[in-house]
Amino acid sequence: MNGSKKPAGWPHNPQLTSGSFQKAQETITQKLREYYDSVEDEGIPDRFLDLLEKLDEAEKKADETAEDAGRK
Repeated sequence: MNGSKKPAGWPHNPQLTSGSFQKAQETITQKLREYYDSVEDEGIPDRFLDLLEKLDEAEKKADETAEDAGRK
């Protein structure tokens, strides 16, 4: 869908007054903040932390291998 496409009747739709539009924006903003806060409170799953630890180990091994190759 084209991002510039406006709803039918826009901006002449009498139901879309500046006050109702502002109220809708405020409601959306509040709901998004609530959702973000709930996701933020969930924490990081152990599975993901394990993957990050494995990545760190692999990077350390790769760095050591590169250093050893540079000394030869």
